[in-house]
Amino acid sequence: MTSIPAFTLSIIFISLVALTTLTRVWLGNRHIGYVFGHRNKVPDAFIKDISLEAHQKAADYTAAKTKLMIAEGVVQAALLLTFTLGNGLQGIDFIWRDFIPSHEMLRGALVILTALVISGIVDTPFDYYKTFVIDAHFGFNKMTRGMFVGDMIKQSILGIILGAPILFAALWLMEGAGQYWWFYLWAVWSVFNLMVLAIYPTFIAPFFNKFTPLTDESLKARIEALLLKCGFKSQGLFVMDGSARSSHGNAYFTGFGKNKRVVFFDTLLARLNADEIEAVLAHELGHFKHQHVIKRIAMMFFISFVGLAVLGWLKEQDWFFLGLGVNEMSSYMALILFLLVSPVFLFVLRPIMASYSRKNEFEADAYAAEHSNAKHLVAALVKLYRDNASTLTPDPLHSAFYDSHPPASMRIAKLTNK
Repeated sequence: MTSIPAFTLSIIFISLVALTTLTRVWLGNRHIGYVFGHRNKVPDAFIKDISLEAHQKAADYTAAKTKLMIAEGVVQAALLLTFTLGNGLQGIDFIWRDFIPSHEMLRGALVILTALVISGIVDTPFDYYKTFVIDAHFGFNKMTRGMFVGDMIKQSILGIILGAPILFAALWLMEGAGQYWWFYLWAVWSVFNLMVLAIYPTFIAPFFNKFTPLTDESLKARIEALLLKCGFKSQGLFVMDGSARSSHGNAYFTGFGKNKRVVFFDTLLARLNADEIEAVLAHELGHFKHQHVIKRIAMMFFISFVGLAVLGWLKEQDWFFLGLGVNEMSSYMALILFLLVSPVFLFVLRPIMASYSRKNEFEADAYAAEHSNAKHLVAALVKLYRDNASTLTPDPLHSAFYDSHPPASMRIAKLTNK
């Protein structure tokens, strides 16, 4: 690979930040316009099950969330430019050099931590507004401000406990493991992620929510029969107190290897009947049978392998630092710069990843239709769309670019063969 002038990288970076931000704004406004354009008529496929009032609520809720996402995207772009070409990271580094002039690894960790804390502080008002203004207005929020602050504290503690060791390992390998440090770091990172997946159900998730064994014996028997039929072994069926924070409902598998659990939101159990719950679970089992989780983990490992290999090269290029507003080459600056700017360069891959995810959802739906009852899954989906105020009429281009799940009309049409 050949080097490029630092000024050229600066121009490319500014152009990409502007292009991605404008694309986000354009897609968001297009989505809002499309949703509002279909606000006054329920799609024919749902007209018997979803009232006009519920349909309009979903449109208004979608528009409110999208406007917030647009604003957040613009602020994040401004913060990114401040960190880089605005010499924000350089300024943070200068401050910590005054306090820790000699211990580069500790100073580097504190520079990265400071940048992450600032990013978190900037994001917090948006999270707060989403929870206590938008969700509260539409009747979804159940979280108190004390819980909101408590969750932030817990997330910070967990981030330090899990993040500090891997960060120091990364900086140590970057400095002392030779030319192929990036490969060793990739191996450490991969093992770390597998470890987190293994301990998440029993040690991490209970840090935020309460999980109790499913006590409905009739429903439990039906679910266990379905699990046996599909060849799925779990460590238990659990109910999560989702209602403590939100009235949204869901179900999911969690864990890896022998630590897999089946988890139902209590809100989901309250809204769906036994047939519908079984159909939703069959959909989740479809993800398991098609090995979607394993494939996503493999994809994550591949992307991180390529990314770290690229970082291993960029770390030695002075134009990479100079072109992004940093005057002195260092391992920790290479790492934080790469983490901050790579999403801008990978933005073009977003619709590809979304398309792959939607394909997985269609496969899981087909599996559910085969192993339960398609009509019951349709009924469950309609209830979830209605009760979660999910729009039935997303803008097609916005959906293709962002949505991990297919639009409601497409899912229902496939399940009903229409």
